[in-house]
Order: sequence, then C-alpha cells, then structure tokens
Amino acid sequence: MPGKRRERWEKEVLGPALKRFPERQPGFRLTSGLEIRPLYTPDDLEGADLEESPGYPGEYPFGRGIQPTMYRGRLWTMRQYSGFASAEESNRRYRYLLEQGQTGLSIAFDLPTQLGYDSDSPLARGEVGKVGVPVDTLRDMEVLFEGIPLDGVSTSMTINATAPILLAMYIALAKRQGADPARLDGTIQNDILKEYIARGTYIFPPGPSLRLTTDIFRYCRQNLPRWNTISISGYHIREAGATAVQEVAFTLADGIAYVRAAIDKGLNVDDFAGRLSFFFDAHNNLLEEVAKFRAARLLWAEIMKERFGAKDPRSCMLRFHTQTAGCTLTAQQPYNNIVRVAVQALAAVLGGTQSLHTNSYDEAYATPSEEAVTAALRTQQVLAYESGVADTVDPLGGAWLVEKLTRDIAAAARQYIQKIDSLGGALAAIEKGFQQREVQESSYRYQREVEAEERVIVGVNKFVTPYTKIEKLHRVTAGEARKQVARLNKVRRERDGGAVAAALEELQKAARGEENTMPAFLRCVEAYTTVGEMCDALREVFGVQREFLIF
Repeated sequence: MPGKRRERWEKEVLGPALKRFPERQPGFRLTSGLEIRPLYTPDDLEGADLEESPGYPGEYPFGRGIQPTMYRGRLWTMRQYSGFASAEESNRRYRYLLEQGQTGLSIAFDLPTQLGYDSDSPLARGEVGKVGVPVDTLRDMEVLFEGIPLDGVSTSMTINATAPILLAMYIALAKRQGADPARLDGTIQNDILKEYIARGTYIFPPGPSLRLTTDIFRYCRQNLPRWNTISISGYHIREAGATAVQEVAFTLADGIAYVRAAIDKGLNVDDFAGRLSFFFDAHNNLLEEVAKFRAARLLWAEIMKERFGAKDPRSCMLRFHTQTAGCTLTAQQPYNNIVRVAVQALAAVLGGTQSLHTNSYDEAYATPSEEAVTAALRTQQVLAYESGVADTVDPLGGAWLVEKLTRDIAAAARQYIQKIDSLGGALAAIEKGFQQREVQESSYRYQREVEAEERVIVGVNKFVTPYTKIEKLHRVTAGEARKQVARLNKVRRERDGGAVAAALEELQKAARGEENTMPAFLRCVEAYTTVGEMCDALREVFGVQREFLIF
C-alpha cells in the first residue's frame, strides 16, 4: 500500500535524517498560510480524479488551460505596460517595443486621466505624465497612436473610472483611421470594484459606476464583438498585500458581482460572459503561483456553470493577463529584480496565461528606461523560444504538489467567496470593509515576517551588500506638463464650443435616464470635449464617492 510505504519512509529515512540535519525553519507555509509538506505522493490526492478535474485542456473545467494546444499553437501576447511624459514620448516607446517583438500594446494613463481631471486642473499639479500618459482629449489619442493602425494591434488600456471615455476615444480614433470597430482587438480594464478595495482611483459611487461598466458590456456586444469588455483585476489587490488565496477569492467575487449586474440589466449570460477577462499578479513562490492560476480557472468554470447556468463553453473560460509583481521589486541590489521577474514570468507561463507583462529592474526608482524595458521583454522571449516550457500543454499538470496546492487554494478561496456571499455579495462586503480589512491584515502580517527575518528578501534583510547605483534613469520633467497644458488650451481654442456644450447636455441626459451612455460619450469625444469636462458633468448627476473608512 502506498500509505505504508510513505509511513515507512517517514520513520526509517526522513526521521533519522532530521535528527542529524534539522530543517532550516520550524515550518514551511505559503503566503496564504497553507502548509507545505516535505514530500507529496499520490496519497495527498486520494479520491481525486485527475481526468475529471482539472480535466483536459480546452474542455470544462479548464484547469489545464483554455486552449487544447495552448502555446504550441500560439504564444501568449507579449505586452509591456507603458505610458509616460506625453503622447509623443509614449508613441515613440510603443513603436520601439513593437519593433523589438512586442505583440500587443498595454497603455498606462497618468493619475489625472484616471481620476477625471484635465492636465491644467489644480488637482493635477505635479502628477501630469508621471505614472502614465496624459490624455485630455481625442487629440492626445491621435498623437499617442500616430503610425500605429488600430486594426492591426491588440491594445490593453488600464483605466477604470474613466473607462467609457477612453474606450470612446479609441473607437473614434479607429473610425478616423478608416478601421472597422467590429475588427478591433483589445481589453479595457473597466474594473471599478477593486478600486474601492485596494487602489482608490474611483470617482463616482458604486451604483453609477457599475452602470457605466454594464453600459460598456452592452455597447461592445453590439459594436465591438472582439473587444474584452472588462479585465477583472486581482493584481492591484495582491499588490496591496493580499495573499494568493485572497487574490483569487476577491477577484472572482468581483466577477460574480459584474455578471449579476449585467444579468440584472437584461443581458443573457452567454451573450457577454465570453468577453470577460481577468488580470492576476505573479509573485515569487513559483509553485504557489502556478497552482493559483489553475485554481482560479477551476473555480470560475464552476461559478459560471453552476451559479449562472452558462451553457456556452466560452462563458466558463477564465482568460487572463498576468503582470509580474511590482511590489516585490527592490531598490536595494536592483539587478536582483531581473531574476525575480524571470521566476514570476515562468510561473505565469506554467500557469497558462494568455498575455504577460514583465516588469523592469529599475521600476523601484523611476519609469522604466529603454534598456530596462528591453531586458524585460527579452525575458519573455527567452521563455517562449529557448526554455521549452511553451512546447507542451500544462507542463506541471499531474505533479502531486501542484495538484494538491491547486485543490487547497481553490477550497480556501471558495470559503472566502461563501463568506462574501453571506455578507450580501462583493459590493456589500466592500461597503462593510471586509475585503479591505483582510488585505490590510495580510499586508501587516507579511511586513512583520520580513522585519523579523522570517521571510527573506535577498539584498534587503539578508545578503545585504553595497551595490552599484543604476545609471540612465528615465525622468519626466515639468516641461512635459507645460507642453501638455499648451496642447489642451490649443484644442479648447480651436474646437466648436457649441458642439461641446450640446454633447455634454446629451451625456447628462443619458446619465439621468436609462439609455446606454456610450453613444453620448462618443459624441463628446468627437467634439473634443475634455476628460475633465465629461467627468464634471457626471459628477453633477452621480455625485462623488468618498472612501469607505476601515478601522
């Protein structure tokens, strides 16, 4: 019997070895607190049917991947999240990355754009172009994509509170380029719930915000059938301090809320669920991360089939983008970050991601330099073309440890989702501060472990040595902000003020009623209405959300 063999090994082989050479710490645990045993055998999977779950690639419940061939047929989309200084500078970086072999664009917007303020707003001072590209009007979008045909590239836009505005600008620009919107490929993040949990770039209260989210669902179903209407994001929740289990649970709970909101608006689940996508973090514990991705696929398939009655297999597929963990990058010994990113990217690939961004080694200091972002892209290309991990489907499938962790993470995440259900769903739980409090406690616990050296960060709390400072850091100057404001003022002088006023009136009318707001946003952006003007008009209708205070 296998059980007896293991008992014999533990008694006759492991026991004496531990007396001579004790383990280097009292116990080994994942970020979620799950224990890691010294050895895994088929005993750990007793009663499990590895053909039924995780199943076969391309078949429900998709634990081994959503495509039958995975990377043997097509590699993941290689994206480098980028945007800084100005539309001109960002355009140069995008064209450079495409020349280096990047296969999709990923747009970062600056904080004023994310929060619905124009670049000349007093509230935007000091932030224009700092963490992304400033976009005030359609003119900025025209410059941003100059020389880049929108019907020939897949674009991901990380934008939430102002998502309908930036999507409307993208559609308007595509039309000006002569592209058919129905042929546009890409993703808009459009995930407002995680902003209340972890990130804070919300504008309006949850109710109106969810309405804008579902307006995008409805509009894209009719007009942009190839567009991913939301990227339900666990990345920012994990970056705020969540564990792997919490990342899965809170992300899928938000997904449940979006699906329920869309159904309540009269949409059939199979009409929109196939265009939902997800966004996860990849951290340093390679095997935990691989199991996390597999567990998320299993849970989402179960949720869509059993909770929402989805019949189309695409509705049950969890398609996801991955970004390596920015919060793990250190200013100390920064070249260690290249190794961290490679491990994290490997976890994403072994876990079956559809798209990947690899962070740059200098991000703890500044916006990535051209040299650093090239090294990050090359990391993906080495994995794709040299490592061999893309040559077979689900390379770690069947590994006893990975299969056991997949089940353990799924079970723990399922318990969290049940707790959120008992609180009334994701939004009600957010309003009660449940997810925020859980993330804060996990973050505090992790930091205490680092400070007590129970968790080693190489170069920070162990193996600390002097290191060479990074040269050629990329800096965004105040001059870029002045140029942005000058372009904004020029657009205001040259546009048709009457058309802007009429478009804003239509937007407010749509917002007060039940009609889809996307056509009104399109009219606004085509009249060169600014992001701030549109958001101010909606602030009058929807009000402004204040932070959910957590004690």
